[in-house]
Amino acid sequence: MTDHLEIDTTAPRADTPAAPAWAGPVSGLVAAAAAIATGLLVAEVIDVDTPLNAVGSEFIDHTPGWLKTLAIDWFGTNDKTALRVGMVLTIAVLSLVVGALARRRPVVGPVALGVFGLIGAVISVGRPGQGASAAVPALVGAVVGGALLWHLVRLVRRGDAPTEVPGPSRAPDGWDRRRFMIATSGAAGVTVVAAAVANRVAQVRLDDVRDSAPAALPPVVDNPTLGDVASAAPVVPPSATLSPVTPFITPNDDFYLIDTALSVPRISATDWSVEISGMVDRPITLTYADLLARPQVERIVTISCVSNEVGGDLVGTAVWQGVMLADVLAEAGVRPEAEQVFTTSVDGWTCGFPVAAALDGRDAMIALGMNGEPLPLRHGFPARLIVPGLYGYVSATKWLQSIELTTWDADEGYWVPRGWAREAPIKTQSRIDVPKRRAEVAAGTVAVAGIAWAPHRGVTKVEVRVDSGEWQPARLGDDVTSDAWRQWVYEWDATPGEHTLQVRATDGDGVIQTEQVSRPDPDGATGWHTRTVSVS
Repeated sequence: MTDHLEIDTTAPRADTPAAPAWAGPVSGLVAAAAAIATGLLVAEVIDVDTPLNAVGSEFIDHTPGWLKTLAIDWFGTNDKTALRVGMVLTIAVLSLVVGALARRRPVVGPVALGVFGLIGAVISVGRPGQGASAAVPALVGAVVGGALLWHLVRLVRRGDAPTEVPGPSRAPDGWDRRRFMIATSGAAGVTVVAAAVANRVAQVRLDDVRDSAPAALPPVVDNPTLGDVASAAPVVPPSATLSPVTPFITPNDDFYLIDTALSVPRISATDWSVEISGMVDRPITLTYADLLARPQVERIVTISCVSNEVGGDLVGTAVWQGVMLADVLAEAGVRPEAEQVFTTSVDGWTCGFPVAAALDGRDAMIALGMNGEPLPLRHGFPARLIVPGLYGYVSATKWLQSIELTTWDADEGYWVPRGWAREAPIKTQSRIDVPKRRAEVAAGTVAVAGIAWAPHRGVTKVEVRVDSGEWQPARLGDDVTSDAWRQWVYEWDATPGEHTLQVRATDGDGVIQTEQVSRPDPDGATGWHTRTVSVS
């Protein structure tokens, strides 16, 4: 009788390869990337906000004021780029963790991605201007990512479980590195293609928005309702420009950009309108064509961000074209009890300023053009508000959607609950453009030059002092308008050594720029711009 040797066919063989520790986390990372790319592509195809933008915007809206201030201090105008990078890094870390956990319990992968997708869907639906369809990209992305992670984890786990021998397949038992690499590489390739297609669709849609703008704005002709006031902006004479590095009119591409939008709202001019409502006698709605058909005015106005530090570059001057806000409000009929002009952008951002600032004779306007062309998308196309003399966070609404006349108690603008002042006139400021900080210059006559601004009040004097000496008057460029900055230059007889330069301005009310140093929050930075230079 022959003895039979019993073999345990379920025990792992000694030579059965197990997947390396990194295989699970990599599976999670690839699956998360696929989920994101799918969400981007679906969002662009159905023309809704992407899940990443929705979640990022929600984060911005609920970030405490102190953290926003810190982000501005650290990153300046790159704060949104920093947020995007932070989001990507956070997603990457979470996906690595999910992948590692899914290797032990495969169900963790689809469940985790499903939860993330559901959160993204809920946030997307709740964003301004979005409907139920905004949930689709996040949900579809979660399904794709979850299914891919399930598949990849199955490949990884083949080397972790007992293996039957002999098996029915001639493929190697357990972990198959080649098969895993093919699967992850293929998924990564499809992900890259999906992201590229999404980006291309987005560019096409942006091009469509640009194409909806007129090739040229209507001509500006004198408007009889303005009396003797010219409708066109004054010509800027060469003598108005004294700074060698700052043009009097800031080119559109160089104009500072500060807003809370993670991506440019895509608003076709043919579909856009602005509603004037609230405490008015006759609510009205105006389309882009309606505004173009109205008498156009041009005004040269300097605007500034309240986050601008002393000597900072978050300030610019442009020729704005549009219609006077006072005329539109007069047509609507502002009621006496109205205290605030409360405006909302397409992306839900809000701000408010005193009714008096719209009706006191200053050139507050609904701007349609900037420096001779329709508003660039990043600067608020189809329309934005420009109110001389007020910081942008209380007045300069981009992508304008509604204008409501209300009381101060009824509504608060976006930044007010976050610790910034409710009313914010631009403070008198001045800046040294040249010499640059820590510059080395030759002894002799050195041109110290820069800009000074106090919109709606104007600048009447600029003074420079060296090493805490006596203040010396600088030569001013032509005063083009009280709503724009003035450029200045001081011819300094520089002697060898290290010297400290300071500048201060006096506004049209005779008030000298304060020496007191304060941060931008809550209502604008103050202090004298100071530079140290070396003279040889």
